[in-house]
Amino acid sequence: MDVLDHAELPFPTSLTEFQTLFPNDKACAEYLEKVRWENGFECPHCGATGEPFRIATRPNVLRCRKCRKDVRLTVGTVMERSCVPLSIWFCGAYLITSQTPGMSATQFQRQLGLSRYETAYGLLHKLRSAMVRPDQDKIGGREGEHVEVDETLVGGRTRGEGRGKHHKVIVSCAVEVKHSQPGTAQDKRKDGRYAGRLRLSVQPDRTASSLCGFVESTVAKGTLIVTDNWKGYSALKDMGLGHHAIAECGDPEIADEFLPISHAVFSNLKAWLMETHHGVSPQHLQAYLNEFTFRFNRRYYPMNAFRSLLGLATHAEAPTYADLYSGKWKHPTCCG
Repeated sequence: MDVLDHAELPFPTSLTEFQTLFPNDKACAEYLEKVRWENGFECPHCGATGEPFRIATRPNVLRCRKCRKDVRLTVGTVMERSCVPLSIWFCGAYLITSQTPGMSATQFQRQLGLSRYETAYGLLHKLRSAMVRPDQDKIGGREGEHVEVDETLVGGRTRGEGRGKHHKVIVSCAVEVKHSQPGTAQDKRKDGRYAGRLRLSVQPDRTASSLCGFVESTVAKGTLIVTDNWKGYSALKDMGLGHHAIAECGDPEIADEFLPISHAVFSNLKAWLMETHHGVSPQHLQAYLNEFTFRFNRRYYPMNAFRSLLGLATHAEAPTYADLYSGKWKHPTCCG
């Protein structure tokens, strides 16, 4: 179900309005019901329509009057099989999407009034898993526009191991470069260029198979790709993509001229990871990249991110706290 398809539903534009719209679990359940069945309840088991039985102690469960089977409103969402009340889920989704810099798990726990850190941490990562669209489209492919592709190293300082790059993770970026229309807000920027949709992904290395594989999976064919002159991008032309390599030669002015958007994305990403989350482990970095991408792609419509987050079809198996810390869970990559 996609909440974006239901424009007639009320949408909170402030914290006061959110508290008025969703004061309890019953109000949240009614919202989910309207999202799932626009024209009234229809049993997915027998197809019967009409008013279902409602259980006062279980507002997220409806019972068909014909076949007597239970229908859970949270099926297909991150809230499925969760013991956390719907009102907590809704409030968490609103907080994580309405706060521009995002929230750490400790802040999330404090704001929601949760007694256990593990619960807050699990809720956050489940919401991050919902930020990945399973049917996401590829970026680029529009005439007169191109896509910047670059990679960077993400990680904090390592003491006592000498100089060099220790324990850092390679992150690839692909971002659309758009040109503003005269008279718009983006027209005031340098050369009228501004960022479109973004994709970020953790890479195991800087080989051609990794870098070009990332580009192939995220960028539409026929798109002009602008990169630096690293040899790992040399195979892009053989993949049906236009490729323009820029020799930076260590000159920052060249980078600012030809790859300004991707460098700005990396700068904002690193600042966000350090200031909001005080660093991220390599194991969970992809989940944080997904959140950053989700926020970035909806930066002009920040309030709609709440509606989108609840409506996205989620990963079939949302991770548990044990999964997250065992290292067995693999975070999905790239967001819509």
